[in-house]
Amino acid sequence: MSETTAFNLSIDEQDIAWLAIDVPGEKMNTLQAAFAEEMEAIFGQLAEKGSAVKGLIVHSLKPDNFIAGADVRMLDACTSALEAQALAEKGQQMFQQLSELPFPVVAAIHGPCLGGGLELALACDYRVCTDSDKTRLGLPEVQLGLLPGSGGTQRLPRLIGLLPSLDLILTGKQLRAKKAKKLGVVDAVVSDTILLDVAKSFVEKNSGSKKTKRKVPTKEKLISNTGLGRKVIFEQAAKKTQQKTRGNYPAANAILEVIRFGLEKGVEQGQKKEAQRFGELVMTSESKALRSIFFATTEMKKENGSDAEPQSIKRAAVLGGGLMGAGISHVSVAKAKVPVRVKDVSNDGVLNALKYNYKLFDKQRKRRIISKAQLQNNMLQLSGGVDFTSFNHTDIVIEAVFEDLDLKQKMVADVEQNAKDSTIFATNTSSLPIHQIAAKAQHPENVVGLHYFSPVEKMPLVEVIPHAGTSDETVSTVVEFARKQGKTPIVVKDCAGFYVNRILAPYMNEAAQVLMTGEPIEQLDKALLNFGFPVGPITLLDEVGVDIGAKIMPILVAELGDRFQGPDVFDKLLNDNRKGRKSGKGFYTYKGKKKDVDKSVYKLLGLSPEAKLAEKDIALRCVLLMLNEAVRCLDEGIIRSPRDGDIGAIFGIGFPPFLGGPFRYMDQIGVKKLVELMNDHAQKYGDRFAPCDGLLTRAGLDKAFYE
Repeated sequence: MSETTAFNLSIDEQDIAWLAIDVPGEKMNTLQAAFAEEMEAIFGQLAEKGSAVKGLIVHSLKPDNFIAGADVRMLDACTSALEAQALAEKGQQMFQQLSELPFPVVAAIHGPCLGGGLELALACDYRVCTDSDKTRLGLPEVQLGLLPGSGGTQRLPRLIGLLPSLDLILTGKQLRAKKAKKLGVVDAVVSDTILLDVAKSFVEKNSGSKKTKRKVPTKEKLISNTGLGRKVIFEQAAKKTQQKTRGNYPAANAILEVIRFGLEKGVEQGQKKEAQRFGELVMTSESKALRSIFFATTEMKKENGSDAEPQSIKRAAVLGGGLMGAGISHVSVAKAKVPVRVKDVSNDGVLNALKYNYKLFDKQRKRRIISKAQLQNNMLQLSGGVDFTSFNHTDIVIEAVFEDLDLKQKMVADVEQNAKDSTIFATNTSSLPIHQIAAKAQHPENVVGLHYFSPVEKMPLVEVIPHAGTSDETVSTVVEFARKQGKTPIVVKDCAGFYVNRILAPYMNEAAQVLMTGEPIEQLDKALLNFGFPVGPITLLDEVGVDIGAKIMPILVAELGDRFQGPDVFDKLLNDNRKGRKSGKGFYTYKGKKKDVDKSVYKLLGLSPEAKLAEKDIALRCVLLMLNEAVRCLDEGIIRSPRDGDIGAIFGIGFPPFLGGPFRYMDQIGVKKLVELMNDHAQKYGDRFAPCDGLLTRAGLDKAFYE
């Protein structure tokens, strides 16, 4: 065999076989179609040794991962469902042979063991994993619009029972070691120093007794053997899945179908159905879109927004202890692992940020993600006060105060007086141009926009906004820091609303226009939920705060023109103290977690609600304006590429992931068709729907955004 193989077999003095996995030239082990031949050769070698072999241990030579999954690039190369089905069948065959070896097979797992990696481990007789924080087990295929295609839908339910497997396969969630042991996915959790020794002890204990070992867990028997029990579970799961996916993600239904089929018809038939459905899913537009997001984010991890070397950030400070400031301080301590000083005008503000952090860390402690000692250690990384103590040791100051230009300029001046000459000043503004905030700075090269989305600890996107005078080094340092905070950063040009809020504004305005024609609030929200957004536009306005909307819109109108002028609803709502969730009422009233449409809002706005439009028409009206604005942003250089525009919209405002983002969605519709749709809407509803020049030009040339 050549030197560059991914699988290498050796047999030690005690007649135990060791299968080492190390994909050459890659940081992560991923499974590729070509490996099937290598495995064939290995099965051949094992067969030659016959009964001399006591057992086999499968382990990885990579320092921090077992197998991170199958190589997704293989799927993009498939031109038909049958081709993709053949890939799945190859994987199934390989793992079936592994599971039929006549001696105990043990998977020794450290680091990510996901997708095809876990399917390989499930084909072994025993699984031992390390207690390291890097160790994660799961079947995340559903997040790519797929189902596990190498036996995972058949083996997992038989190992741990139907309910927990449905939960894992339908959500794609990843298990930490302790949880995996509790569910029965692994047989032992040990420290990584003794992983291979423990794996060896499993072989020694079970050598010669392989055939008697396989027993179905009792609870699984109970479920599998009663058609009724199974029927109820699948009906409930289908109902819950429909509520969650609203029929937009075909993989979820396919998963239910394949697991059910296998439990009723047996493993062999189940695997056939699994491979067939896998092949069909690979070719769906939904899976292609979800895979494009995966490729985009992988690519973006390698980019720093400029060619300059990023500086390392060892200490950070946050101005403002409100919701945003508290969230920013949290991701800086929890993810980026740097100490943070919170400065606020009042001690109450500082206290608020500390409380907010404690609550989040305590939640992790209760879920056993961190220990009590880790919680205390994290809290010790946070300090605060009303003055600029220790700012002269700080590498970055992130400002999260009110949207007021004078105040933000004063913050720049104060920080420049109290910090080092090299300290970066990052402003978390959602609408004020960065060059205006930097206008009076002594070191404008250190000033940059860093726009987070609320709640910071949950929303994955951050916009990095250099102004004309920001240095390349500042840009790359901030991009790198945002990534360490667990964010996906996109670099956008300095212009009012930047990218995400700028494409969101016309969408929100149109929702308000539709509302003012008398469409019921819940009808409007439901239309956009069914289209694929995580929340409806009216709910979103309540969540963000009506007062924030009222502040941002005039800035956009002043900077970008009348097309950003929405219907006049803000003043009426604010005069009635309706700020949204934070004041207990907006369009909805809030009692704890419960919300109901506040019918009195119709009277306030002079409306009598009546559903007239079809859901699809409502959704299209709102979305078309977002698409039009996204094209303008691309052509004005606000975003650097359609890819950044797609990731920004998906991660920043929850644009439906199964559509791949605004630009992939426009390619899917076809630019010519899109222009017709917009012209049609412009005749019906007004000039704001007129397609922008960039769309007209592309339609004329029949040019897509992604060539």
